[in-house]
Amino acid sequence: MNDVPRISDAEWEVMRVVWDRHPIEAGEVAEHVCTRRDWTERTVKTLLSRLVQKGALGFRRRGKKYRYYPRVPAEDCVREASQSFVDRVFGGAVRPALLHFAREADLSPEELAELERLLDDGGNGAS
Repeated sequence: MNDVPRISDAEWEVMRVVWDRHPIEAGEVAEHVCTRRDWTERTVKTLLSRLVQKGALGFRRRGKKYRYYPRVPAEDCVREASQSFVDRVFGGAVRPALLHFAREADLSPEELAELERLLDDGGNGAS
């Protein structure tokens, strides 16, 4: 997991758009992100540049435009961020983290059943 870059909260906003819509130009990313955040296109371009430097994004030049694409899967970044969160907040202990979220979340009966299946299955995801 060491090759998965740490992504800041602001960078997550940009990555979600790129994961969903790649390859995508900076202006298109800005259209999606700036409607939710009070950011300029310049801010988005700065974040794209940082993500390229971190190795999270790649790009291909087409004329004067750059089209960005993810270099790391969303699942890998989620795994890294989740582990980092559990380490920081719960001292690396997964059980208290799961108990906390199970108690605090407003889970539907279907979600509770899915959680039970996962626990019964040892967490390996096979149904």
